[in-house]
Amino acid sequence: MHAHMLAFCLGALVLRFLPAVPPSWVLLAFGLTALPLLCTRRTAGYCLAAALLGLCWSSWQAGSSLEQRLDPAWDGETLWLEGRVTGLPQWQVDADWRVVRFELQDATSRRTALPSRLRLSWHDPPLLRAGERWRLAVRLKRPDGLLNPHGFDYLQWLTARKIGATGTVKTGQRLSVGVGVSAWREQLRERLYSLLPDSPALGGVLALSLGDGSVLTSEQWQLLQDSGTVHLFVISGQHVSLVAGLGYGLVALLARLGLWPARLPWLPAACLLALAGAYTYGALAGFAVPVQRALIMGTVVLLWRMGYRPLSDWKPWLLALATVLVLDPMVILQAGFWLSFSAVACLLLVFAARLGRWQWWQVLWRAQWAAAAGLLPLLLATGLPVSWVGPLANLVAVPFVSFLLLPLVLLGLLLSGWPLVGGLMLQLADLSLQALWWWLAWLVQGWPAWQGAVPGIWVLLATALAVLLLLLPAALRPLWLPLLLLVPLLWPAGYSTVPAGQARIWMLDVGQGQAIVVQTAAHALLYDAGPAMGGQDAGETVVAPFLRGERIRHLDRLILSHADADHAGGAGAVMRRVTVGRLISGEAQRHRQLKAESCKNDSWEWDGVRFRQWQWQGATDGNAASCVLLIDAGGERFLVTGDLDVPGERALLEAWPGLQVDWLVAGHHGSRTSTAQFWLQQLRPHSVLVSRGKHNSYGHPHPLVLSRIQYNNMRLYDTAHDKAMRIDLGAQQPLWSMASERRFWRDPPQKFDVVAR
Repeated sequence: MHAHMLAFCLGALVLRFLPAVPPSWVLLAFGLTALPLLCTRRTAGYCLAAALLGLCWSSWQAGSSLEQRLDPAWDGETLWLEGRVTGLPQWQVDADWRVVRFELQDATSRRTALPSRLRLSWHDPPLLRAGERWRLAVRLKRPDGLLNPHGFDYLQWLTARKIGATGTVKTGQRLSVGVGVSAWREQLRERLYSLLPDSPALGGVLALSLGDGSVLTSEQWQLLQDSGTVHLFVISGQHVSLVAGLGYGLVALLARLGLWPARLPWLPAACLLALAGAYTYGALAGFAVPVQRALIMGTVVLLWRMGYRPLSDWKPWLLALATVLVLDPMVILQAGFWLSFSAVACLLLVFAARLGRWQWWQVLWRAQWAAAAGLLPLLLATGLPVSWVGPLANLVAVPFVSFLLLPLVLLGLLLSGWPLVGGLMLQLADLSLQALWWWLAWLVQGWPAWQGAVPGIWVLLATALAVLLLLLPAALRPLWLPLLLLVPLLWPAGYSTVPAGQARIWMLDVGQGQAIVVQTAAHALLYDAGPAMGGQDAGETVVAPFLRGERIRHLDRLILSHADADHAGGAGAVMRRVTVGRLISGEAQRHRQLKAESCKNDSWEWDGVRFRQWQWQGATDGNAASCVLLIDAGGERFLVTGDLDVPGERALLEAWPGLQVDWLVAGHHGSRTSTAQFWLQQLRPHSVLVSRGKHNSYGHPHPLVLSRIQYNNMRLYDTAHDKAMRIDLGAQQPLWSMASERRFWRDPPQKFDVVAR
C-alpha cells in the first residue's frame, strides 16, 4: 500500500515540471495502459498504473482549471457583472489614494460566461466589505503577471488559487449586505481595529488570528524573511496543528488525571475535539488554501490516530499527501505545499523509531535543526531566501508564538465581546509581539537572508542527498560524506560570468516602466529602476531581487533617463539594497535628494565594451531631456533613449551622424511621440524592444509605431508578452526571453497583429 500511494503521488507531482498539460489523447492512452496493469498481481505493475493514474488525474484537473480562464476575446474589455466578495478585502491607503484588492466569487455576466473566481482592484472605492454582493463594471484581463529571473511568478500564484481573470473596477453598486463566514470575519477584523488602534503590532495580530497579512508592513515582511520566521505569520499547518493539539492535550490530561468518564473512551473524544478546534480555527482564517491543506493533513492524522494506531508510521503522511493531491492537484504550484510536506517528512525521519527519551530542549532544538537542514534543497531549488539566523530565531520564536502569542490572540478574539477582558488579552499580545519584533530586528542585524541564482540540477541533487544523510542517525553514515556533498554549494553553480568584450543586457519586465541591467566582465550598470506608483514599487519587488539573485552587490553606474516615476520610481529601493558608484540623471535637479549628477556627453570603456552617453541640450521638458545610452560590444550595438521624442531623435542623429544599431529600445514605451520613420531608416536595427505594461491606459505601443516597425521588416520584442529579455551583446546570438521557458500554466507568447490593432 505504501508503494502504491507513493507512486500515485509521484505521478501527480510530475505535472509541475511539464511544459504543457498532456493532450486528451495522451491521457486516454495512459488510462488505457493503466487498466490492464491493475489486473496484474505484481507490485511493479500496480505502481506503474498508480503513477499513470496520478498523472492523468492532475493533468485533467489542470486542463479543466485552465479552460475556465477568461475567454481571450474579452481580454481587456469592460463588462458589467455580479458576484459576491469572498475573503477579506485588502486595503492600501496613502495620503493621496486608496485601493482595495479583493476576490469575487460566482461572478456572472449577461454577455458571456465568466470564471467562477476573479481577483479585482478598485481605486478610490466606496466602503466594501466581505460577503457583500455587488454589481460592478470591470475591465477584465486574462490571468497574467510580471515574469523575471529570481522574481515572483504571479501567474503561477493565480493558477494555484484557480483565479480565472483579474480586473480593474470602474464603478459599482452594492446589491446586498455581507452574509456568511466572510462577513463574520470582517466583523472580527473591525473589532480588532477598534481594540488595537494605531498599534504597530496590529498586522501581526491580524495575521495570526484571521490570516490577513495585508496590514504587515514591507519592513515587517522583510524582517520575517531575514529571520526565517515567515511561516509563523502565515496560517498553515503549524498553527492548525497547535490548536488541534490543545484540544487533544486537554482530553489526554483529564484522562491521565483520572477526571475523564471511564465509560467514554478518551482517545476518540480527544481526536474529535481536536478536529472541532482545527476546523473552527480554519473558519476563522477563511479556509485559505494553506489552511485547507493543513486541515486535510490533520483530519487524516487524527482519524488514523482514532484507530489507536501509532503516529510514527509513514502511512499517515503518505495518506495525507495522496488525499491533498486527489482533492486539489493544483496545490503543486504552491511553494507552501512542498515546504510543509517536506518539513513533516524531515521531522518523521529525525524522530520516528529513535530509541531513548529526549529532553524537551533536545526535541525543540533538533526539530529546528531538522527543518532548517531538510528544507535547504527546496529553498535553493525554488530560489527562495535562506536565513542565516533561521534556526536560532525559530528556537525562540516558535515556542513564543505557539504557547504565548497565539493563545493570547485567540483568547482576546474569543473574549472581544467583553472589551475589558478581551482588550487586556489583546494588549498583552500586542506588547509581546512588539517585543518579538525588537528581538528579531536585533538578531538579524548584519545578517540579511541570502538569495542567489538557482544552483544546477546536480548540485541540488548532491545537496538533497547530503541533507538526507545528515538527518539519518549518526551510526548509519560517516560525517565526511554529507560534508563532501555540500562542498559544491561553496561555488556559484548555475551562475556564469560575462566574457571580456561582451555585455549581458537584461530588459526586466516591470510593467508600465523601464529597467535595464547591463553587465560586463567586471562591471554592472542599471539604466532606469522601474516604476513606483499606486503602492507598487518595481525597484523593491523586481529590480532588487534580480540584482541579488545575479550576485550584483555594487552598481558602477545607475543612470536614470529622467525623473518620471515609471523610470526612476524604484531608484530609492534599489539604492537601499546595493551600493552605487555614480548616480546620473537626465533631470538631476529633480533628484537632488539622491545627490545625482547631471547627464553629460561622455564615453568610457569597461572590459572591452564601449559606452557612450548623450543628452539633448535643446530639450524643453523631462522626456526630451532623457539621458541616452549606446553600448557597443565587438561591433554589435544596443541603444536606449528613455522617453526621447521625435525632435530629440533628430538631434541625436545630427550629433552622431551615420549611427546604426542592432538593437533599439523603442522610445517612450512605443508612444507615437517617438520612434519616427526617419529614425528607424537611419538606425536600421534588426530588432526593436518595447518595455510596457499589458493593457496600459496609454495605449502603448501605438499602432502607428507598430506599423513602422513592420514596414521596415524589423523584429518586435515586447515585455508584456515576451517578459524579461536577455541579450548577450557581442556574441551575435538571438535574444532569449522568459516566455520561452514554457510552463503548463503560462499562455504561449503572442505577437502583435498590427492590422487588428
